[in-house]
Amino acid sequence: MQRPQRSRGSPDAHARKKRMKILLVGDSEANVYLFQEAFRALHSIHELEIARDGEEALQHLLAAAGKEHLPALILLDLNLPKVGGLDVLRAIRADSKLRAIPVIVFSSSSHERQVYRAYELGANAYIVKPLDNFVDLVGDLERFWLRRAELP
Repeated sequence: MQRPQRSRGSPDAHARKKRMKILLVGDSEANVYLFQEAFRALHSIHELEIARDGEEALQHLLAAAGKEHLPALILLDLNLPKVGGLDVLRAIRADSKLRAIPVIVFSSSSHERQVYRAYELGANAYIVKPLDNFVDLVGDLERFWLRRAELP
């Protein structure tokens, strides 16, 4: 069975072209650089904002909530200085203005307990950071979360 063709003017086509804010929370200069380069390599239209630690992320989110300029998606590293990633996730899910934002957790650990805890606290996905090919990872994230999924 053939799927119907979508016209260029369809709501789906428009949604794929909408510029969205993405908050990347991570303290590793190397990972931040790899994410930035992956977004550039994909010619992404989306705006990547950076918070270098958990405290900065929460301050950024609370300020954005006051102005109603929230990110569409949060990419959250778990191993952060000042306020850890799980504590950031817990604070996001406890705040009525922030809790609907999808949070993708990134970690170098695939430890079962840590994965379970992240989902228990409300992570939308848990991804073990690749040692290579961030472009492929970011492409997957962009295709699903920023094109296919309906975000709040």
